Amino acid sequence: MERFTQFRDRGTGVSPFFPTPRPSLSFPQWILRIFLFCVRLPFFIPVCIGYFLLFQWLPITSLGRKAALWCILGVPSIWWVDLQVDGVRKGTLNNDRHQNRLPGPGSIIASSFTSPIDALYLAAVFDPIFVSCYPSTCEVEQLSVWQAILRAFALPQAKPQPKARTVDLKTIMRKYPGRPIALFPECTTTNGQGVLPLSPVLASAPHKTKIFPVALRYEPKDVVTPVPGSYITFLWSLLGRPTHYIKVRIGQAVVGVAADELPTHDATMFDPSASENGYSHDREDERPFSETSVMVLEEQVPNYVGDSLARLGRARRVAVTAPQKLEFVKLWKKSYWTW
Repeated sequence: MERFTQFRDRGTGVSPFFPTPRPSLSFPQWILRIFLFCVRLPFFIPVCIGYFLLFQWLPITSLGRKAALWCILGVPSIWWVDLQVDGVRKGTLNNDRHQNRLPGPGSIIASSFTSPIDALYLAAVFDPIFVSCYPSTCEVEQLSVWQAILRAFALPQAKPQPKARTVDLKTIMRKYPGRPIALFPECTTTNGQGVLPLSPVLASAPHKTKIFPVALRYEPKDVVTPVPGSYITFLWSLLGRPTHYIKVRIGQAVVGVAADELPTHDATMFDPSASENGYSHDREDERPFSETSVMVLEEQVPNYVGDSLARLGRARRVAVTAPQKLEFVKLWKKSYWTW
């Protein structure tokens, strides 16, 4: 593995693009996996085709779309969801006073990106409008749920395709005022061990827009797809396991403001050196915050959201970037099969 050391973060030792090791299976476990895969596959494919080719285009309510997506999640038994929200005690989330701690219309969901299930789960819970973002531009491109899922299997894109219809976040939010906007600011999938430098698109969000960091973790971890093109491997892991467990962590909303709108306490001003070289120094307690949101300078929003994603996902900030993944994949495919 020495040839891949250039893709390991020097400060933390984390390799965010390495696939998760597959556990060794006994003969009875193989039999169970094959049985579950063969039983579920004839249900899973028709349900997906029925939704993405027909059902999603029908004039149905948000509740109807969510119910259909939960049916897709139900086939591979993705039912056990552990949801925790910053500042909310377990068992009290249904309280009306906590509803503004959850993403809603006019807000942005900045999610971790490790698996195709990320987009499916976010769509089933929040019914957002998905957009793609890029490491070098503040422009975004609107995606369907299916396109957002396929992005988890695709190579990272340093910039939009020439024919892509890109707009800014303000335009998308004006077009869909009744739904949240979901994006994956790392711009490519990882194995969940590290948080890549985030896209500058977060700094271009409309003034005082709430940005919710959302970290998704999976148990077992073999449904993550850090290497592009792992379609069959993912499908085997998804349908062959008896059940899948999702841990969802929603952070305190981040609100970007101008310097003159921050409280006049020098000690609480956001210090860029706290995330020097992309590493988190855990200085979140020093930021000015209200009950449901924290205010930071608009240009520092990506750094703060990255720190929150690392904390929520129990990961590390790394300096390895999405464009470097292109080099990693070329080298990886010379030595290993991807299927």
